[in-house]
Amino acid sequence: MPKDPRDVFAAAAPFYDFNSPSLKPWHLKVTYQLYDEKGAPTEQGSYEYWWASPQVYRSTWTRPSATHTDWHTGDGKQVTQVTGERLSYFEYKLQSALFSPLPKGADFDPAKFRLEREDYGPKDAKMSCIMIVPLMHQFGSTKNIHLGLFPTYCFDPQIPVLRSSSAFGTVSTLFDRLTKIQNHFMAKEIRFYEGEREMLSATITSATTLNPTDPALTPSQTANTVTVNRAQLAAGVVVGSLIKKQQPIYPQDAKDAHASGTVVLQATIGIDGGVHELRVVSTPWPSLAASALWAVSHWEYKPYLLEGSPVEVETTINVIYTLGP
Repeated sequence: MPKDPRDVFAAAAPFYDFNSPSLKPWHLKVTYQLYDEKGAPTEQGSYEYWWASPQVYRSTWTRPSATHTDWHTGDGKQVTQVTGERLSYFEYKLQSALFSPLPKGADFDPAKFRLEREDYGPKDAKMSCIMIVPLMHQFGSTKNIHLGLFPTYCFDPQIPVLRSSSAFGTVSTLFDRLTKIQNHFMAKEIRFYEGEREMLSATITSATTLNPTDPALTPSQTANTVTVNRAQLAAGVVVGSLIKKQQPIYPQDAKDAHASGTVVLQATIGIDGGVHELRVVSTPWPSLAASALWAVSHWEYKPYLLEGSPVEVETTINVIYTLGP
């Protein structure tokens, strides 16, 4: 394992390039279990992925009360078919955990973040954990920050492959039973947690070769073509489209520390109005970020229309925490 944190991420990146032209066409099938707010199992579902080339691929989520399919075609179009209720935030997160679990390039900006490395675990199997700490006045120069307080990625002791990731002390992902697929690493079992409560568990059931002319790659005639480019909208514009809001909880440790202010999130809202991706841009206190992530991940919006067609939206969301008198 490299010593420098940036070198660890650079060494890991090729293993997660699942859109490389060098890959042969393949098909992946995953089963997953959802859990309710009390940790009891609810619906079971499946996720399937067909990949023929960097331009031609398909993703499908299926469970009793919802189906969602995205086709990407050779002519650059994205075609979508949705029935039933919206997918949950963690169902979307399953796809990114499978194919792109590493942090985004913006998280490596030395003007905004510093990377801290710490070895964690038993002596004979210590994982290399790297935490991405924002350069804000509260945390930019603070030493001995508790591991996992900010986005943290822990790698296998022998190879630069993820075994876990966590953020703001509550949201975590575990990657178990590593396997190789066309010289790329993937976890056969993935589990998502909010605190100690399991939200989704998934297991890869098959990974096989694919005929690039497989009819599954051809969009259904009843599917809708959507604009691939994302619309950039200001926070105030998106607020007017909010149709379901989960109120954030003010964490007790933040109250005790008299921490208040605005958590700024970067979000991607899908054509179904669900929140597909969330990332913390800035926060006045770590547990406030965790609270904001939990709340906003449950929000729902009216789909944004561009020239009459729904499009994905990238926006910022401000969650304000104010202490009472």
